[in-house]
Amino acid sequence: MEKQIHNENSTPPQKGAEDLTIIPDPISSPPLSSGEGPGVRLLKQYWGYDNFRGIQEDIINSIGEDKDTLGLMPTGGGKSITFQVPALAKEGLCLVVTPLIALMKDQVQNLKKRGIKALAIYSGMSRQEILTTLENCIFGNYKFLYISPERLDTEIFRTKLQKMKISMITVDESHCISQWGYDFRPAYLKIAEIRDILPDVPVLALTATATPEVVKDIQARLRFRKENVFRMSFERRNLAYIVRNTDNKTGELLHILRRMPGSAIIYVRNRRRTKEIAELLHNEHITADFYHAGLDDATKDIRQQRWQTGESRVIVATNAFGMGIDKPDVRIVIHLDLPDSIEAYFQEAGRAGRDGEKAYAVILYSRSDKTTLHKRIPDTFPEKDYIRQVYEHLQYYYQMAMGDGQGCIREFNIEDFCRKFKYFPVPVDSALKILTQAGYLEYTDEQDNASRLKFSIQRDELYRLRGMGEETDRLIQIILRSYTGLFTDHAFISEELLAARAGLTRKQIYEQLVRLAKLRIVSYIPRKKTPYIIYTRERIETRHLQIPPGVYEERKKRYEKRIEAMLDYVTNDTVCRSRMLLRYFGESNGHDCGQCDTCISLRNRQSADKRPAKELFGEILQILSEQEMTPAALAEKMPGGKEALTEALHLLLEEGKIIAANGMLQIKK
Repeated sequence: MEKQIHNENSTPPQKGAEDLTIIPDPISSPPLSSGEGPGVRLLKQYWGYDNFRGIQEDIINSIGEDKDTLGLMPTGGGKSITFQVPALAKEGLCLVVTPLIALMKDQVQNLKKRGIKALAIYSGMSRQEILTTLENCIFGNYKFLYISPERLDTEIFRTKLQKMKISMITVDESHCISQWGYDFRPAYLKIAEIRDILPDVPVLALTATATPEVVKDIQARLRFRKENVFRMSFERRNLAYIVRNTDNKTGELLHILRRMPGSAIIYVRNRRRTKEIAELLHNEHITADFYHAGLDDATKDIRQQRWQTGESRVIVATNAFGMGIDKPDVRIVIHLDLPDSIEAYFQEAGRAGRDGEKAYAVILYSRSDKTTLHKRIPDTFPEKDYIRQVYEHLQYYYQMAMGDGQGCIREFNIEDFCRKFKYFPVPVDSALKILTQAGYLEYTDEQDNASRLKFSIQRDELYRLRGMGEETDRLIQIILRSYTGLFTDHAFISEELLAARAGLTRKQIYEQLVRLAKLRIVSYIPRKKTPYIIYTRERIETRHLQIPPGVYEERKKRYEKRIEAMLDYVTNDTVCRSRMLLRYFGESNGHDCGQCDTCISLRNRQSADKRPAKELFGEILQILSEQEMTPAALAEKMPGGKEALTEALHLLLEEGKIIAANGMLQIKK
């Protein structure tokens, strides 16, 4: 079953549709029908709107009837409403699986501010923090638990899950479960195993980007009891898609930003380039910040906040930026580098104009981009012998004996590894991801690990210390009041929390802790971002390592196909860009957008074709005075408006200025 609903106005969600106001105890009334059903009552009472928008109500009613449901909604379509309303109306806890740690933290914080009981489990939490969170889910009458897919496979989670009353499972970014999708994440495959533990609990899958093939695959992978899809039109009528061919991208970028007022996002391919472009804009007196996954959380939050409030006009970012960020008044999204798929581009471009006002999505394209994009194929799918070699060198790196390794977890410094074995980081990263998909190991992205602290001296020695200074003595007292077990083991700490309680800055707290560590009073491990290698099976001989076609050849072929689709999009100059994007996602569209660069160019060409017929008289008579010719030959001599030429010839024939004899046009003598 697939229900497609055309979004007539293609406007973004109603203001507030991603947030919740204070909700009291959940309403346990079935079903969430239209009219004055509990779903509408919740929306009206706490959001202040009389009706749902687009397909929100259809999805809510479907999941409210305990049907497995897939919702396809473009960026800004109001996805959160579709699981928050039914979860509040159902008895029990909604399990929300999402790969976006920043998004889950943000949504949990917003829910808590408004009195909704919500929790999250993500990397960087201690075992005790995770255990406490899970116990609260069992006994604390919570309504939402956000969790990253990697955490679903842990023994502690699966044990505690069986004691929870789960009302529904929400799978955000559900395209990540499909190996045919552009952003496949193996950890998503664990979600289907959760259904074995919770066989009667319905699943709501949500995504903003999925081709027809991926739509079917999502439902199969999540073991839908029956196909059930609701699709909102992906058309964005207020968004103009533009491709500019230029060999001077920075000059064109500055030209656009000076002409176009308002907030902007600029997407580039790598971290170094984010900083370079931000500095360029600063030098041109355009306020800008840069953003990428390598920044610490505090820096990300500050820069995001400056951009959200308008203090910085432009954010220059990698694809790490944007998910879950609701800024409705972005007037322009510019891609300086080409994404490697239409899916990624559509999602990033869709962050412009979520307020329904006119906005632009611009790609700056040069001829060298085609070569760069094709180079990503061997970088993303290195040769199998190369992958085997990386696997072998990984064993040398960790001094892993044959047959050992299963269950081992190791921090992984990719720069150090590449330096020792003379590799480049990008293909090594790809090789490890392919080995992950082939089942030999699990290679995590950078995990944000909280700072840890332990006292290196005994409590009585600490009390005998003198002369540390009033500020340091006060900090030690605050640490002892804030955390327990510091004399026996490292505990996770928050410099931000200590700074707030001590009335100092985070930097001052850091400097104090470093000083205490140098004096060997504490052992201090600052927060760091660390990828991990987790061995999912024992080390095997390289010659026995198998990389199946489904992991390599088939995925490589689809990756090449996505790159060609992206190149077709930017090199096209005859088909409406909006129509091209919609067609890619399986949506037929009967009209051109009229505002993309292709539509404008075609319209201008047609206008040029519509020269008044009488303006052509002199040109026609001049050509025929030199020699007689057929109408087709005359048309070749006068490229452009064929309609105008035909009309001019008819008028000249009627007026007797030319005659047609034996198929040849000539001047009447």
